[in-house]
Amino acid sequence: MKQSEQAQPQTSNAIPVDELIASLCATVPDYPKPGIVFKDLTPVFADGVALKAMVDALVEPFHGQFDAVAGVEARGFLLAAAAAYATDTGVVTVRKAGKLPREVVSEDYSLEYGTATLELHSSDLAPGTRVLILDDVLATGGTLGAAARLFERCGVEVAGVGVVMELGELKGRDALDGHRVHSLLSL
Repeated sequence: MKQSEQAQPQTSNAIPVDELIASLCATVPDYPKPGIVFKDLTPVFADGVALKAMVDALVEPFHGQFDAVAGVEARGFLLAAAAAYATDTGVVTVRKAGKLPREVVSEDYSLEYGTATLELHSSDLAPGTRVLILDDVLATGGTLGAAARLFERCGVEVAGVGVVMELGELKGRDALDGHRVHSLLSL
């Protein structure tokens, strides 16, 4: 069963968080290759009010339902660290292949522009721990689907997936079927 949500929380300036994100996001054509339109959220991260609004809006629907937050390399690290701090929980990283020094589990996946591998330290979270996975963009769902599978293989429960932006036409939610997905802005 796939659950979905679209957030409309307000920032302290009474600007809906989706409008705040859209107003600050930069669009970069033909990156990382011709034909890809990259949505760059780094200007949103750089704005303190927007960063706080994003983090609060990402974790609010999952309040009390997770024990740790996971960030997917690399912008997911920023979100996860801020969310873990804001919720007094731990943070773990889901990394590209070859970046972690201890025993890992690995998962190959497809991107909208290629293939890659993600890894997770197999012992960072105890079986039965509930994790909230955060990333900046949900596109095809390959990255986040791989991250969810990594945690499940380690016996960790995926409490949900939160993203700042969802590119709906790429149908990334299909790769996360069975997981609760919360996006702040859908394009």
